[in-house]
Amino acid sequence: MINDTLQNRRYVIAVIISAVIVLYVLRLFTIQIIESKYKEGADSNAFLKKTQFPPRGLIYDRKHTLMVYNKPAYDIALIMREIHDLDTVAFCKALSIDKSYFINRIAEIKDHHRNPGYSSYTPQLFMTQLGIEDIATIQQSMYKYPGFYIQNRTLREYAFPSAAHVLGSIGEVSQKKIDNDDYYNQGDYAGRDGIEFTYEEQLRGEKGVEILLRDAKGRIKGKYENGKEDIAPKAGLNLTLTLDAQLQILAEKLFSGKVGSVVAIEPATGEILAMVSNPSFNPSILVGRQRSENYMQLVNDPTKPLMNRATQAQYSPGSSFKPLQALVLQQMDGINESTMFACNGPESSPIKCTHHHGSPVSLLSAIEQSCNPYFWNAFRVTIEKDGYGEKNAIFRKNYSEWVDRIKSFGLGSKFTDGDIYEQSRGNIPSEKYYNRVYQSVTGWRAITIRSNSIGQGEVLVTPLQLANVMSAIANEGYYITPHLNKCDSMLKKIHQCKVDKKYFPIVYEGMSRVFEYGTARASKIEGLDMCGKTGTADNSHGKPHSIFVGFAPRVNPKIAIAVVVENAGFGSEYAAPIFSLLVEQYLQGKIKRVELEDRVTKIVTNYNVQER
Repeated sequence: MINDTLQNRRYVIAVIISAVIVLYVLRLFTIQIIESKYKEGADSNAFLKKTQFPPRGLIYDRKHTLMVYNKPAYDIALIMREIHDLDTVAFCKALSIDKSYFINRIAEIKDHHRNPGYSSYTPQLFMTQLGIEDIATIQQSMYKYPGFYIQNRTLREYAFPSAAHVLGSIGEVSQKKIDNDDYYNQGDYAGRDGIEFTYEEQLRGEKGVEILLRDAKGRIKGKYENGKEDIAPKAGLNLTLTLDAQLQILAEKLFSGKVGSVVAIEPATGEILAMVSNPSFNPSILVGRQRSENYMQLVNDPTKPLMNRATQAQYSPGSSFKPLQALVLQQMDGINESTMFACNGPESSPIKCTHHHGSPVSLLSAIEQSCNPYFWNAFRVTIEKDGYGEKNAIFRKNYSEWVDRIKSFGLGSKFTDGDIYEQSRGNIPSEKYYNRVYQSVTGWRAITIRSNSIGQGEVLVTPLQLANVMSAIANEGYYITPHLNKCDSMLKKIHQCKVDKKYFPIVYEGMSRVFEYGTARASKIEGLDMCGKTGTADNSHGKPHSIFVGFAPRVNPKIAIAVVVENAGFGSEYAAPIFSLLVEQYLQGKIKRVELEDRVTKIVTNYNVQER
């Protein structure tokens, strides 16, 4: 019995000892393998690992004109545990900062809520994006401030003060981005919007590491293993845009003193040649240490310069919608080129015409003269052609077909297979929408939604969408997703529109006559056959918006454009001349009508600042 008891105790003691050993092994494993802070502490005693930031890829226009490049910049980094006997006053003076900034910044670095990755063993950023003039005073005396060191970085520089909305900007990464991508650490920078955001992974490159050896007192003794273990940074890949820099610059110049936007597209490729939103800003003001202050000024500016009106603003297209309407109504067998309707000018009802012209009106004349009553009647007879049926079922079916064909030109949705940053959907109201609004499938009819016939009412488009519609019409029924990266892979993203090719010639002729005899004859370029359509869209916040859309030349079109000038009035007076000058610049390489350019540039439109 006694021997059994002793035997059992021996087993218990052995189990306890074994458990203690296992616990020690697990703890050692945790300390050495899982918990990085101890390894960081040990490594930091022997090495200083300095991140080598790669230069971002350069950005060129379609003619290989450099638009965005890099300039040297510097960060002040620190390792908290190595700071001792710091002459704070001298240090702050050398960096032209006050002591309160120093104290607050150190507190921010140590705050685990604001800086979750904080460790006293690893490098932390104290100040970032310093220029050579900022760093010059302290550069030669860094040895006096142990624990602090300078690391190289680059900042964006711009060849032109243009294309801010297209190019985008660089900003400090959020904690969410750090958590979602191992590439980033606290204090890193990445694209925040525009092309810089869309192509961040391509442009950012790959970081490198320089490993420096310390002595027993922590002093730098040179490169570890003569740099054999260093990892060189890899520069980001360069990016060639579809933009034509000179066309972009001219478009921004023509919008001086105006609010609105312009989008120009090459129809055959879907390449965006120019994309302007005004008011805008010089992209260089969102670079460097002044970025935050300047950004807040832009945020608080009532003219909303940060908003890209070309892709985000939504407008009633007005009469610029009529060429598309003409195509779809023909396809639905509601009208043909021989169909005639009466027009009584401003006395017409229920939709008035803006002016008197011949009557009855053919489809060709209706496009040329922008006849509202014609398009109302054409819309009505098309969706009512089979009657209404029980509970308006037939009528609603025809309306839904109209919606489907209109949307096939890229309206009512975002271009999700492209690279355009931040877009609005626009709106082509569905059958379900009207059923909900009128609380019944029988509560609405053609007369109820008549404003849709002339591009008013619930129909909303963005300038990008309008330019794309013109590209699709120029291509006789297809478009390639509008894009900014000039790469061949985008050419595969072809979208067929739901209108047969045979219906386009009459629309081309009508749009050509707009320049020959119609509302845009004053903006015609001598010797060039162009197609276009004016639009004057109602606006509840002030004067109507001036709109012009079109393409040129008529045969084998090279450029399609949509111009929107907010609160300006007639499309022929403001938007059409801008269209004409941009066509001249792109197709002929320079502006010969310098008096027209000067006059348009000097025009200042009155506008009301409203939410769009």
